[in-house]
Amino acid sequence: MQTSQQSSEFRLENEPNPKKTRQSRSKIKVMLTVFFDYHGVVYSEFLPDGQTVNKEYYLSVMRRLRENIRRKRLDLWKNNSWILHHDNAPWYTSILVREFLAKNSINVIEQAPYSPDMTPCDFFLFPKLKLPLRGRRFESIEPIKENSKKELKALPSSAFKKCFEEWEKRWRMCIASDGAYFEGDKINLED
Repeated sequence: MQTSQQSSEFRLENEPNPKKTRQSRSKIKVMLTVFFDYHGVVYSEFLPDGQTVNKEYYLSVMRRLRENIRRKRLDLWKNNSWILHHDNAPWYTSILVREFLAKNSINVIEQAPYSPDMTPCDFFLFPKLKLPLRGRRFESIEPIKENSKKELKALPSSAFKKCFEEWEKRWRMCIASDGAYFEGDKINLED
């Protein structure tokens, strides 16, 4: 599948736009949850079929994440120097989840309200995963999962490092715009 820029073509002013076939959206959907840091993926899982994301489910995800940090990032675990960032979805901010985070002394960076441009999954990870899969048809969920995992594993650690550098830039832009939505704005951070 081509991007709009790739499929653009020169035409005279009075010529009609070319006809393009439009692919219908897939009815097969799957949700991937990914936690990553400067070095790469720490933990990921697919939402089980029929499961809804709610505070109980997210609490179980937090437990699995915590265990993976203990196994994969031992230095961060020992010093309790890892920091969790998630957005303001109701299940993330539920009392049940907040109590778990407090009880386990898990440090959390708060998501600025109304700032979707501050979420690394939105500006970095999901576009990187979606692009190689774009335009492909899958008959079932399993090939979607397999291909998503393959693309996730293919991301080099340098991409994660760059993501966190970009995230820091976005913090500065959020501060410069007094917390307002800034995606696409031209903000001079030198002022």
